[in-house]
Amino acid sequence: MPDQTGRTFIVTGANSGLGAATVRSLAGAGGRVVLACRDVAKGERVAAPLGDRAVVRRLDLADLASVREFAAATEPADVLINNAGVMALPELRTADGFEMQVGTNHLGHFALTGLLLDKISERIVTVASGAHVIGKIDLDDLNWERRKYQRWAAYGQAKLANLMFAYELHRRLTAAGSPKISVAAHPGYASTELQSHTESLLDAVMWVGNRVLAQSAEMGSLPTLFAATTDVEPGGYYGPTGFRGLRGFPGVSGSSRASRDEDVARGLWELSEKLTGVTYEFAK
Repeated sequence: MPDQTGRTFIVTGANSGLGAATVRSLAGAGGRVVLACRDVAKGERVAAPLGDRAVVRRLDLADLASVREFAAATEPADVLINNAGVMALPELRTADGFEMQVGTNHLGHFALTGLLLDKISERIVTVASGAHVIGKIDLDDLNWERRKYQRWAAYGQAKLANLMFAYELHRRLTAAGSPKISVAAHPGYASTELQSHTESLLDAVMWVGNRVLAQSAEMGSLPTLFAATTDVEPGGYYGPTGFRGLRGFPGVSGSSRASRDEDVARGLWELSEKLTGVTYEFAK
């Protein structure tokens, strides 16, 4: 990774797993990191060894009031890394009534990015997942209010939304003539705490998978670091290049046909603005 001295990064969900590995590497390369965490105490434990290169700020992506409070108090930065996420949860609702997975993974980050856009000077990196391939965006029932809830389908929709958001943000930045770029990344299969919070028997199954198939959180963070710090293609998508995109060092990653559907992406953007109350302003 190039030297990051003089650059500031905001990383959501930086108190554990991929986020913690990401901030450690960025600070180790000389960067300043803002750990945007719901659990401030855990964030402070990650930040403590990093000294004055790290600061912790409270951010609960499942509460738009918290998102607005964080954005209003945040100083300018070079890079925003939308890393935080939840996976395969039982049916839960955010403070604003959104289905928890799409509310946290997508709508919270959509609102955060819009509110911070004029404070981010260089790029926005959004962490998606290979699970986007099982997702389908339902613009008529994004929040699972009429459909029978299915935790994995909800997760797939949320991660597809992450990727479509990154692509659509790139298109809108380009159309506005902005020098800022939007890039997406995914970690492949990395062993993190994410797999132990489904509140089901899947936790035990994935515990085994973590030890047999998964790579470390440090390896899983490499695509995000690559997307955040190197000369990447604007609007690109990066992930592990090893076995089936699950492991290995980072490079260009493919994505599903659905993720490239510009009509659905525009619909998702407009719906996200309506649900969050955040409208983007694309200043050059």
